[in-house]
Amino acid sequence: MKKVFLISSLVVMSMIISSCTNTKKQTDETAETDTMEMTNDEWISLFDGETFDGWRGYGRDDMPSAWTIEDGAIKINGSGRGEAGAKDGGDIIYDRKFKNFELTFEWKVAKGANSGVFYLAQEIEGEPIWKSAPEYQILDNANHPDAKLGKDNNRQSASLYDLIPAVPQNSKPFGEWNTGGVMVYQGTVVHSQNGENVLEYHLWTPDWEQLVEGSKFKGWENFINAGGENQEGYIGLQDHGDDVWFRNIKVKILD
Repeated sequence: MKKVFLISSLVVMSMIISSCTNTKKQTDETAETDTMEMTNDEWISLFDGETFDGWRGYGRDDMPSAWTIEDGAIKINGSGRGEAGAKDGGDIIYDRKFKNFELTFEWKVAKGANSGVFYLAQEIEGEPIWKSAPEYQILDNANHPDAKLGKDNNRQSASLYDLIPAVPQNSKPFGEWNTGGVMVYQGTVVHSQNGENVLEYHLWTPDWEQLVEGSKFKGWENFINAGGENQEGYIGLQDHGDDVWFRNIKVKILD
């Protein structure tokens, strides 16, 4: 009887050890999966490649028909009539305000095309989006005349439009995809292009006010106070009358 009891005990112990080992393995695998999910969840996709969910026209509840989805990218179909010149065009925004965040996206332009990515934008009745929002310039530097205007190349791609030039200037030719990025954290702003940080500045400071006073935005209170009272705002894409594509638009909250 003692031998039978001893054998039975050993069998039970073996089963317990095996069970614990399997449980630990499953727990480790689950933890790894959870970690991966948590890492992925840090980035919020603003465009699913198929629908305009979350997007609408600036100052309206629907999407302007000049904006379409092509090969997994948001496309503004240019009118050739300059800014917001299409019959049903205009700038668009993602319908949620962001405060401290990191934004990444990919963009490409047709030959000679111009556009922009706005951030900390306010939606003010009767006012265009660019009167309240800093702009990450999108441009075909080689073929659009705006590249030679402004001061010290501050209208070329990835620049803070008409204020600070992107250095180095590393954009790719028209028809090729570029990566872009904007980081906003407690007033510090960084633009990136194709893997390099190309400029940094600081909102709501005396230096910022002085910079604006020396530009075309002089005296524009809503622009000087970008983000408004709560220092937060919309992310927007510009219709400047040219064919431009955007994809892989993602944001990470830094609060």
